[in-house]
Amino acid sequence: MKAIILSAGQGKRLMPLTEDRPKCLIDLSGRTLLEWQIRGLAAAGVTEAVVVTGFRADRVEEALAAMDVPGITTRTLYNPFYALADNTASCWVARAEMSGPFLILNGDTLFEPEIARRLLAGATKPITVTIDAKDGYDADDMKVRTDADGNLQQIGKTLPLDIVNGESIGFLCFSAEGGRRFAAEVERTLRTPEGLRRWYLSVIDTIAKADGSVGTVSIQGLEWGEMDFPADVDSNRVLTAGWIDRSVG
Repeated sequence: MKAIILSAGQGKRLMPLTEDRPKCLIDLSGRTLLEWQIRGLAAAGVTEAVVVTGFRADRVEEALAAMDVPGITTRTLYNPFYALADNTASCWVARAEMSGPFLILNGDTLFEPEIARRLLAGATKPITVTIDAKDGYDADDMKVRTDADGNLQQIGKTLPLDIVNGESIGFLCFSAEGGRRFAAEVERTLRTPEGLRRWYLSVIDTIAKADGSVGTVSIQGLEWGEMDFPADVDSNRVLTAGWIDRSVG
């Protein structure tokens, strides 16, 4: 199993921490966010990680070269459009990697290994999205609506709250069929006038509405975090310190 990690962005909302380094290299309890991701993937049996780089790609390459994580190999793909386009362009850069089963992971998603294991075990649809649930959702949450069988109906940040029953954590699994469908839709999206401004999860939303081929796996009760704002750095350091104490990941 291969994982594609979308780590091209700078993370300007985390300035000055990201003035000269991408947010995937922020230190969390002695390891970078990227190393926590690589270790979590390896612990779930993923054997290859392809990291899509952009801002300060040289620093990401240096960090990967210095990592020693048994059982997994890493390499990079450079997205030259990272400053001009949203992360659908990173998926376009990685489209040749989508020929077989694979995972896609946001470069700012921190997760415990059990989340990856649950996703791999529960991915029965061509495309599967990990979702969590909580009491309330804010404007920055990637909200989802599912049906009674867990099929994805809609995904986006602006969904009406009265139809929302979860949020995406930015971790997806694709079968070979799902990967072909996704790559084709990414290509079609980037040919539209608004394509460069589209998130790749808006492409998933389009597919879900068109043919019902997107399922979900609940990771409720498991630990994860995002890295968008300075407060997230503090909470993720507390989270990873707890993982170290319990030898998680």
